[in-house]
Amino acid sequence: MSNTMTKQAHSQDDRPGLQDIAVEITAMNKWYGEYHALRDIDLKVRRGERIVICGPSGSGKSTMIRCINRLEEHQSGTIVVDGIELTNNLKRIEEVRREVGMVFQHFNLFPHLTILQNCTLAPVWVRKVPEKQARDLAMHFLEKVRIPDQAHKYPGQLSGGQQQRVAIARALCMKPRIMLFDEPTSALDPEMIKEVLDTMIALAQEGMTMLCVTHEMGFAQAVADRVIFMDQGQIVEQNEPKAFFSAPQSERTRTFLGQILGH
Repeated sequence: MSNTMTKQAHSQDDRPGLQDIAVEITAMNKWYGEYHALRDIDLKVRRGERIVICGPSGSGKSTMIRCINRLEEHQSGTIVVDGIELTNNLKRIEEVRREVGMVFQHFNLFPHLTILQNCTLAPVWVRKVPEKQARDLAMHFLEKVRIPDQAHKYPGQLSGGQQQRVAIARALCMKPRIMLFDEPTSALDPEMIKEVLDTMIALAQEGMTMLCVTHEMGFAQAVADRVIFMDQGQIVEQNEPKAFFSAPQSERTRTFLGQILGH
């Protein structure tokens, strides 16, 4: 969506057409036993919007995005993804998961399969893509993440940064409408972080709807349309990056940014 169109969509009113909304979370709560992990979460994500979610450890960031593809189950409120409300209906959960790609902190690749096989597995079995077409698709996305030469190796033969780029390519092979990233660089050595972030920046520039949990504030400033700060299971503050970093409204946000940015 162009900037002009985005501005028009933002300015019309607070209830844009449903086709503009990729994810809508309303009054969502989640508990683990007695522990109230997420409290009254309200969030609308427009198509093509890039959201970075940050906050201290245990603030509910990963839990929130894992609820979006039902890896975690919410107990109250509603989550609508791509026009489908997430309930206990398995068919609906499967529909949502087909449209939502996810990249985890730990790469979750199958060690006994080659890189190419890791990437073709879901398109062949879930989307019923013919094998040759799935291989062509996998090579296309391995080229996009700049590691086509690794296609016939096994995950254990690759560096952490390369494995994470494979994980991104694997998610893209399902042609998702929405991508979720759960701290995709936190398990990487510092020199590998940039190559993964560069891959994600390229993806963002193509207009993919993205929600990314990360502490990489440089990435947030470069890519995000909106930065969300969470603490104690709540969305405390959200704003466009410039205002978020230069003039945080909440004392909790200021404290967090002081700790993470060192000022």
